[in-house]
Amino acid sequence: MKFLDEYRDADTVRRLADAIAQATTRPWSIMEICGGQTHAILRFGLDEMLPRAITLIHGPGCPVCVTPIEMIDKAVAVAGRPEVTFCSFGDMLRVPGSQKDLLTVKSEGGDVRTVYSPMDAVALAERCPDRQIVFFAVGFETTAPANAMAVAEAARRGLTNFSLLVSHVLVPPAMRAVLDAPANRVQGFLAAGHVCTITGLEEYRPIAERYRVPIVVTGFEPVDILQGVLMCVRQLESGRFEVENQYARTVRPEGNLAALRQMADVFQVVSRKWRGIGEIPASGLGLRPEFERFDAERRFQVETITADEPAECIAGEILQGHRRPNDCPAFGVRCTPSHPLGAPMVSSEGACAAYFRYRRQ
Repeated sequence: MKFLDEYRDADTVRRLADAIAQATTRPWSIMEICGGQTHAILRFGLDEMLPRAITLIHGPGCPVCVTPIEMIDKAVAVAGRPEVTFCSFGDMLRVPGSQKDLLTVKSEGGDVRTVYSPMDAVALAERCPDRQIVFFAVGFETTAPANAMAVAEAARRGLTNFSLLVSHVLVPPAMRAVLDAPANRVQGFLAAGHVCTITGLEEYRPIAERYRVPIVVTGFEPVDILQGVLMCVRQLESGRFEVENQYARTVRPEGNLAALRQMADVFQVVSRKWRGIGEIPASGLGLRPEFERFDAERRFQVETITADEPAECIAGEILQGHRRPNDCPAFGVRCTPSHPLGAPMVSSEGACAAYFRYRRQ
């Protein structure tokens, strides 16, 4: 299959692994930002092909995983209201809140629906004017343009029964938080290709310069990831700290300008809490004042809901790359995909789910 088979070619993968081994003269720790990259690394055993001197660290790159527990509690509170039809992508339904998840709300009679686009929720609001339609807007810069477009379209149609529960987060501030942490071990990054398809490269250059870390924008197939590691290692070995683009077949340096304009029209940068990490300044998106009427937190008065993370779950340590999923005493015993303690065991991009599926032993 074009653009797939050639990026899983075994001979190319072996050549890249050999090139990484030849280029490596000292230990290096590299963090992959995206949960999709984490799953590919474990699925194809890429980490086991690398020299022992190269350590791959799994970062906070799963949007489901970093959604704070109190936001799940807000979603549960809104979804349980009799006048609400709560719409979400399916991967959010089983993320545990402090008491229950959205799937439990649905089992108790709540009108919770899986949709494939925020525009599905807009269309539903137009068809059902007697219902309050709420869409759970979760994700990084990748999903923000579509959610912004949904709000703009709802405004254009004059819909008064549509709103977003917004939990958008931004990648560059999270990278800075990782690098600023006292226990930081990261010396280079594999940046998420799909995020950079929207944002482009410019936001990453100040990070590379200030922290003296190479950042390589990388795709999601084995050849992509090993090529990204090789580019990062070559920078580290030569003392360079630049932003490079391995995923040039998709990512343009300027990003997607139309998507960026749509985001800027509807959203503004705000501080945002991250599950297990806490609040990171200027790390999220919220609705601009002119679109506040579409803010589900305000509409249903759930802004003050707070919740604590379960003490047994070490999701925050895992998301920051300080520990691995199988370091957790509950992993695979009291925390499984069918009975998760935290979001990283639920999400298709979560590190705990990846270890449970590919590296349980």
